[in-house]
Amino acid sequence: MKSILFYFRLSAALLVINSVNSSAQSDSGQLRMTQQEIINTKSSGGTSAPGSSNLSAVQVIVIHGDPSKPGLYTILLKVAPNTKIPAHLHPDDRIGTVVSGTWYFGYGDKFDERKLKKLPVGSVYSEIPDQNHFAMTKREPVIVEITGYGASGVTYVNADDDPLKQK
Repeated sequence: MKSILFYFRLSAALLVINSVNSSAQSDSGQLRMTQQEIINTKSSGGTSAPGSSNLSAVQVIVIHGDPSKPGLYTILLKVAPNTKIPAHLHPDDRIGTVVSGTWYFGYGDKFDERKLKKLPVGSVYSEIPDQNHFAMTKREPVIVEITGYGASGVTYVNADDDPLKQK
């Protein structure tokens, strides 16, 4: 529990002090964003980024660092309503915080709605390296902030679920 609180505080601190290409950023690299400013932030990188699911229903915004390289990074995932993310894993240690909406998150080798836990705004969860997990949204869009130590990536349990392999 102490490590989850540490990561939650670290995530919150990153949102306050680290740089992002946004009107909220000063010339010194300092950053202060309200929840509404986070919600209004637009993705410039699309849906494909290291550490994302690569689904078209998930926009990725890099807040700090570069998830494709070694080091600390923070990303926002903006997930459309009624999105199911199949079981997958990431090679890095990550902590997520729900910024808006209600996120449903579970651990396991295949998507199983019975294993999902309802995570409202302010909830936190972990993504341990190489641990399979899955998620979904229901009737509303969701924004999740994820902080990890890269390099990141994504591997689907069932390779046919990977959107990049379907193109």
